[in-house]
Amino acid sequence: MPRFSKAVSSLRSSEIRDLMTLASRPDIISFAGGMPGNDLFPVREIEALFSKLSEKTKQSAFQYGPTPGLPTLLESLGGFLEKKGLPVKENRLLITTGSQQALNLLAKAFIDPGDPVLVENPCFIGALSAFRAHEAELKGLPVDRDGISIAALQEEIAHSVKPKFLYITPYFHNPAGLLYTQDRKKALVAALQGEEIPLIEDDAYGDLYFFEEDRLRLQPMKSINPGGIDICYTGSFSKILGPGLRLGWMLAPEEIYNKCELIKQSADACSPSFTQVIADTFIRSGQIDSYIASVRQEYKRRAAAMVAALREHLPDYVEWNKPRGGFYIWLTLPEGCDASRILQIAIEGGAVFVIGRTFDPEPSVVRNNTLRLSYCNNTPDQIAEGIPIIARAIRQICG
Repeated sequence: MPRFSKAVSSLRSSEIRDLMTLASRPDIISFAGGMPGNDLFPVREIEALFSKLSEKTKQSAFQYGPTPGLPTLLESLGGFLEKKGLPVKENRLLITTGSQQALNLLAKAFIDPGDPVLVENPCFIGALSAFRAHEAELKGLPVDRDGISIAALQEEIAHSVKPKFLYITPYFHNPAGLLYTQDRKKALVAALQGEEIPLIEDDAYGDLYFFEEDRLRLQPMKSINPGGIDICYTGSFSKILGPGLRLGWMLAPEEIYNKCELIKQSADACSPSFTQVIADTFIRSGQIDSYIASVRQEYKRRAAAMVAALREHLPDYVEWNKPRGGFYIWLTLPEGCDASRILQIAIEGGAVFVIGRTFDPEPSVVRNNTLRLSYCNNTPDQIAEGIPIIARAIRQICG
């Protein structure tokens, strides 16, 4: 019998991944996955750009590349990030195989078995998986509409054994959909300064804002470049170009970057050159900004369709957020309501979502009265058809 490591023996399949098989059925309307709409990908634009590349560039796309990333993409992506005010020249930029790899690299760089790691509650399930794979002791900090609880953060910082790092998704949070306020971000930075607790600032959705007035709130904490705190900024092409490219990035201080580059060498040697060429070409063509602007408007339209359907069909006792960007709406049901039972009934009716407990960093604690709805991969007509199914299931269980 194989004798697996403790780390791999503790791994479990994500409930979201398990739901994807169900969601692929033609009779099911899925609000489960955070996947961009297939109909929105810039297929023709990419085909046209690639066809115009030189033979030498096309050949290089099939070849191995440097571990940190192709120099051309590092240059063009660096310019893209500098437009957001990020201190690219004062840090090191690493291309990763999706932002999920960035989280795994950081986890391996910092976590020894049993080390405490601070995360939001609820938290992005990919981060939970990465940190659990390295046997971290996860500490979930509650969030409200403004961001993470500063009081809870300060309480954890005061412990004799300091957390290895804090991980947050402050821009259209996955799964809760919230956008941190400027004041909350300032308080967070102030709490961490001088504490030797790095901050991982995960920004997969920040470009997908719906309202111009939110631009200031979208300024990354990394862009402030505050002293006394190491900030690792991670991002991805998955939501702004296509997840199939499997390309993300990490902007980190030199010392952290060096460790992560060494780890990446042993993990995959390099990220795909083919998709790096595509991403670089798309950025240099100048089309990335207009493309992001177009999909931003489409996601805003789909979000509005879901908001309208929820307002029409949900009972008043359900609390939920009106999204200002990103992919998600988070529903909170009255205490005692069982989202798992609601999911079973909804599936029978032809719709699927993800229960909130999936995103709980402390699964032994029974909290099962929340759920996440994703609107990104559905047309307004599908949303209008699927939301009443979920609303009826909620009423059947919660009254």
